[in-house]
Amino acid sequence: MAANVMPCPSCGVKNRVPAVSSGKPTCAKCHGELPWLVDATDADFAQVVDTSRLVLVDLWAPWCGPCRMVAPILEKLAHDFAGSLKVVKVNVDGSPATSQRFDASSIPMLVFLRDGAVVDTIVGAQPEHVLRSSVEQLISRG
Repeated sequence: MAANVMPCPSCGVKNRVPAVSSGKPTCAKCHGELPWLVDATDADFAQVVDTSRLVLVDLWAPWCGPCRMVAPILEKLAHDFAGSLKVVKVNVDGSPATSQRFDASSIPMLVFLRDGAVVDTIVGAQPEHVLRSSVEQLISRG
């Protein structure tokens, strides 16, 4: 499992953000919370989503136009909700077992998990205010 490199929103220092962690990613310099945006595959999906944070699983494909439209919104949400939200991107072409697990017959499909259980699902590209509202409501339910 590779780590993504993410700039700290507070100080700008680039940090490695692991796909799997028992805590939450923080900046090595200022200790601020880092956005948690990682990729997962069938092989490591269970480990990657094993966290107490709210997990937003993005089932997507590179050829999907609406998926590409949603991607920057999800990146923004990962930044805005650093410390509370983990965004996990799963390419359905390379991870058929994960897409079958969630019955992903249409993409993009966003699956919200808490402690491994599905708490909400959104199918299709949605504007930022709709996705932000869903994340806020799910985080507030804790």
